[in-house]
Amino acid sequence: MDRLRQRADFLAVANGARVNSPAFVLQSRSRDDSGPARIGFTVTKKNGNAPERNRIRRRLRELVKRLDPVSIQPHHDYVLVGRRDALSRDFATMLDDLRIAFTKPARHTAKARGQRPGPAPAASRKPD
Repeated sequence: MDRLRQRADFLAVANGARVNSPAFVLQSRSRDDSGPARIGFTVTKKNGNAPERNRIRRRLRELVKRLDPVSIQPHHDYVLVGRRDALSRDFATMLDDLRIAFTKPARHTAKARGQRPGPAPAASRKPD
């Protein structure tokens, strides 16, 4: 399994399907080539200072190492976006969450389907 390293690859995966978990968000995108699965890790600054973000990233990398290779589909790109709960959540629970995330049907975003979110229905608008 290869790693995602370039920003363009991360942005492409961000427009794909996603599965939410308390400790992370799994984003995925199918590729048209015959290469192996690639995975990237990211943690935003709102999740803590640098040592905390690095610890979250290390825990996410270890989760992927312990995951069954059969769970990960070839010809796909994945990004694990770490959340602050990854610091305190039990590791075994996080591993179960990741296994479920790889098997769960992904929720596709409006961007991934090529649709734009429409305006709010007239009934839910506030009167002028």
